[in-house]
Amino acid sequence: MIDLLGQFAAEPASVWEISAADLTVRMVLAVVLGGIIGLEREWSNHAAGFRTHILVCIGSASIMLLSIYGFSEFVHETNVRIDPARLSAQVISGIGFLGAGAIMRHGLTVSGLTTAASIWVVAAIGLCAGAGFYYGAILCTILVFIILQVLNRWEKKMRRSRIDPEMTVKVTNRPGILGQVAIEFGAQGIHVSNVKIVQEERSATDEPEQAPTLLVFRIKIESGERLLAAVDCIRALEGVLSIDLNHPLYRNSPALPKTKYSVGG
Repeated sequence: MIDLLGQFAAEPASVWEISAADLTVRMVLAVVLGGIIGLEREWSNHAAGFRTHILVCIGSASIMLLSIYGFSEFVHETNVRIDPARLSAQVISGIGFLGAGAIMRHGLTVSGLTTAASIWVVAAIGLCAGAGFYYGAILCTILVFIILQVLNRWEKKMRRSRIDPEMTVKVTNRPGILGQVAIEFGAQGIHVSNVKIVQEERSATDEPEQAPTLLVFRIKIESGERLLAAVDCIRALEGVLSIDLNHPLYRNSPALPKTKYSVGG
């Protein structure tokens, strides 16, 4: 026990050695900084969260410490050249395999890219902490936290403003119904950027004109009141069966009143 305390307080004899106190500071700092980023990911309900980021950060710090100080007894050997960056360089490429596990693809949607990037940057923070580059490690952690928290909200707001919401109108298959719906949009000053027509399957007993059709309108809205007025006019048209206003883009759109509005024929 006394010997352990002596090692903790002992000063290193050369630049290739590190005191137990300094080593402890670097390891604890890696845990704290990795935990800060991990908490943000945990709050956002991502698969790679608190513990994962801590483990990546402290693991990277450990490899950095090993790379610098782990082979100090061979420094003075003949034909031996110490390269502190050799082991730590493999962390940057090797951590990519762990980050790839956080990336998920569902059809055309890809998720987990930000979490994979956060794992990679946490590894870099761990390397900084292990090398004793405290200011760089702390500054990087602060910037990453700001990016994940503040810019995430700004990015969502920008995405909502760029994406035009959709309205689905279910109608009977009769001539002129598409034009009548479009006229009601135009009367309220609502711009239709795209229209998609989806023919639903009909039963064997249905006549062709009885088969329901889905008219999917991609629209640009500036006033929620005008949209609701257009809905009232469209629902009164002959042949309109239902109108879907429950799309997630509508619920998140700042231009719509914060009330649930749905109609059915």
